[in-house]
Amino acid sequence: MVATPFPLVEIRSVANAQNEWVALLLRAPEGSFDETTLQAMFGVPDLLAAVAPLDCILLLDSLAALTPPILKLLPPNRVVLAVDAGALAGEGVASRLAELQMDGFRVLLDGPLPADLPQPKALRSVARNLRIHGTPATGSLPALFGPHLAYGVDTQDALRAGENAGFGWFSGAYALDDADSAQDPQQHDDGTTRRRLMTMLALLSRDADSCELEAQLKQDPALSFHLLKLVNSAAFSSGTHIASIGQAISRIGRRQLQRWLQLLLYARQHPDGPPNLLLPVAARRGALLEELCKRDGGDRDEQDLAFMSGVFSLLDRLFRMPMAALLGDLKLPGDVEAALLAREGLLGQRLLLCETPSLDSAALEAAGLDSLSWWQCQLHAYHWAIQVARNV
Repeated sequence: MVATPFPLVEIRSVANAQNEWVALLLRAPEGSFDETTLQAMFGVPDLLAAVAPLDCILLLDSLAALTPPILKLLPPNRVVLAVDAGALAGEGVASRLAELQMDGFRVLLDGPLPADLPQPKALRSVARNLRIHGTPATGSLPALFGPHLAYGVDTQDALRAGENAGFGWFSGAYALDDADSAQDPQQHDDGTTRRRLMTMLALLSRDADSCELEAQLKQDPALSFHLLKLVNSAAFSSGTHIASIGQAISRIGRRQLQRWLQLLLYARQHPDGPPNLLLPVAARRGALLEELCKRDGGDRDEQDLAFMSGVFSLLDRLFRMPMAALLGDLKLPGDVEAALLAREGLLGQRLLLCETPSLDSAALEAAGLDSLSWWQCQLHAYHWAIQVARNV
């Protein structure tokens, strides 16, 4: 008997207005979720355990897949139902959604209501694909309901328009938008810390003396603070409290130091500033490429290079400079440079997979992957990125 392949599911992060991940948006690439797909996703505890404490938002075309056995698998406090508003035209759908809401599920009406159909009084929270349906007028969403979800938010301008309309949760590629209009010079430093980090990464790549690394770190109190906070966090601590930069370098080892410095490139630059949304994206890419390499049988050095490729893939957006100019002093291996500059080679191919939210079986097969392995690697990567975002 041939086993049914694991369904391909699109996963997108959802952030609030403070740039904090709050949920994952789950979408069936080929139509709505069916009962079999939801059973595969929620029939084992892997998904909800991996993404805790984040919520899961299901995009649903209808209620057909929400059978009693499936509803028993969905904890109302962790699962949000975003149902196509067009489904309200069906008999009894509005009352069924109201019942689900009474049972504890948060229900979002996704998209514009059908013509001449009144707004159900009990269902006032909404979801909207801004890429397809555009942004509602400023202040048009009911403030006492929500949080309202805007997805398909691909630019910083779309993000601001969504905030003005009353949305509180956002999903899309807006974190990668490097338009000049999106940057407020008053909210950013002069890049000194990040340049110092790049210098230290270059020192590590040429196996520089620990004293040189410590001297660089001590020049930047904010960077030293971030590093000590990170190495002592619950997510990464080895059980021994590290109280100085010298201890951090000597006890955690160069391999881990290099990894944490790579992540700290994306840390917030001011203690009272919002998190950098590029941080969890970079952490997810690094963890995903590393896990794929590990499953291929790659050794520790190969896994480190895979991780580095994922984390460094956003440096051009972070520094707002060409990637080639940034990589010049790091002396990276040729396959890493080929992946970062041209998405070439196995690392480049895998990096393209990381960057594509909706994949088909042919793309996975070409990369030597099956859908179950891809799902498991994604859960691993999202789990790691969530922990990083909460500790950096």
